[in-house]
Amino acid sequence: MDRSLEESLTPIRPIAKAIHDAGGRALVVGGFVRDRLLGRESKDLDVEVYGLRIEALEDTLGSFGEVIAIGRSFGVLQIKGLECDFAMPRRDNKIGRGHKGFQVELDPTLGFDEAARRRDLTINSIGLDVITGEVLDPHGGERDLRARVLRATDPLHFSEDPLRALRVAQFAARFEMSPDDDLIELCRSLDLSELPGERTFEEFRKMLLKGVRPSLGLEFLRVSGLLRFFPELEAMVGVPQDPIWHPEGTVWEHTMLVVDEAANMRLGGESDAEDLIVMFAALCHDLGKPATTFTEGDRVRSPGHEAEGVEPSRNFLERMRSPTDLIRAVEVLVDTHLAPAQFAHGPAKPKAYRRLARKLDAGGVNLRVLHRLAVADHFGRTTPDALAREFPAGDEFLEKASSLNIEDKADDDVVLGRHLIARGMQPGREFGEILSRCREIQDETGWGDPDKILAEHFEE
Repeated sequence: MDRSLEESLTPIRPIAKAIHDAGGRALVVGGFVRDRLLGRESKDLDVEVYGLRIEALEDTLGSFGEVIAIGRSFGVLQIKGLECDFAMPRRDNKIGRGHKGFQVELDPTLGFDEAARRRDLTINSIGLDVITGEVLDPHGGERDLRARVLRATDPLHFSEDPLRALRVAQFAARFEMSPDDDLIELCRSLDLSELPGERTFEEFRKMLLKGVRPSLGLEFLRVSGLLRFFPELEAMVGVPQDPIWHPEGTVWEHTMLVVDEAANMRLGGESDAEDLIVMFAALCHDLGKPATTFTEGDRVRSPGHEAEGVEPSRNFLERMRSPTDLIRAVEVLVDTHLAPAQFAHGPAKPKAYRRLARKLDAGGVNLRVLHRLAVADHFGRTTPDALAREFPAGDEFLEKASSLNIEDKADDDVVLGRHLIARGMQPGREFGEILSRCREIQDETGWGDPDKILAEHFEE
């Protein structure tokens, strides 16, 4: 056992020893084992305990601290202050629809081979003995990790939970692995409409935030026929684009390149919320093209696709019960995603930048975030400048926004209601009209003096 693995298991080794002394065996299972075999760090410790009834397990764990039953009916216990789940081996029997329609039967006498059959993929069905370091791999998970193949642990059990199809998508994206033909066929028959929107959103979130190449997960959804449950995305498949601007191919093919470009620019850490907004915006930015695309001679055009894409973006995200703030941000980014290139070609005046900053601010984002999306959109194609990693229009856009000091936040209103009251005016309908016009003057001139702006307004 290598040193880093030894260190990561140190907190639970005394507990594993106590379980052994009580007549049981502690095996680390699931993602921790998979990630360590891939050479990746992992903090998600899950331990299955064999040979002890749950009461005996609870007593054993109790000697190390307060025991918390986070899912006692599922045989899952924790020790307060220790980030590790201790679970009983179990059988899951399908009795209803959806990913929750299971009857759970705890059985400490199960062998690891049988208990691991309930897990979705072979790469997640590997065990590690905490004390001896022995790897248990009855279903060939290590072999599949080396071959970079995703394979169902047990085809009969796999199809019982439709959520597993979305897990396949995010694993394909995260680990750059390919589902085998049998797994694709198993997923083709699954009904994702059984799933709560929140669970669907969570799998998309993992795919977009953790995926090295999110396009691999999205392509899996396409080839398995599961895009039918996401009609806004499916509508992009086969939609042509002008070969001059998009020699890479269809709207779908362009979008796959864009989401991978956006993934390469993720900031991570505390910026996860912003990263997720950019990733969803990259996925949705051209959802308006299916409704607006037409051929004119030898050219393909999609006029107004930015605004047309707002509604399908909203529909797609709302069905997944996405957070309202995320929906609002994605909508405004989809609606304005061409602005950086258009502003540079204009060229746009400062007031256009200030007004755009206000529009984005109302959606909870800013010019810098819009620039991130525009860069991904530009490099997500195979034109000569994109292949050369050149985007002078985008550079100019961000430089201009920075020079105006509005790349992160729109200017605050200079003229406020208190300035009107100070002039002896009474609050009323006219207030809003005056403040709106003063805001326009501020954006046009860049002035920061309320008296100067008000003087300009009243002289008009």
